[in-house]
Amino acid sequence: MYFLVSVLIIIACILLILIVLVQNSKGGGLASNFASSTQVMGARKTADFLEKATWTLAISLLTLCLLATLTIPRERIEGERSALEEQVERAQDPTAIPSFPVTPPDEE
Repeated sequence: MYFLVSVLIIIACILLILIVLVQNSKGGGLASNFASSTQVMGARKTADFLEKATWTLAISLLTLCLLATLTIPRERIEGERSALEEQVERAQDPTAIPSFPVTPPDEE
């Protein structure tokens, strides 16, 4: 399941990149190279479609990322511990105060 969600995330990312690059910005952008496509549907309809596609892909990417965190495989092999857990177990207690022998002061 995690592998499938990861592949869908990659596909959504690639499509989102392509949609954003095709959009017409104030400086012209890559959309000026595709002028013939705007003549078929009209410039306004193309801009509306690209904006809706951008929002749809962004929301689907967010949803897929949240779904991926839920489907991460979390199986654990019994008897095997991580190096960090072992280091924590071996660490000394920092709040422990070493006890030194104290001699009472000489009274005169």
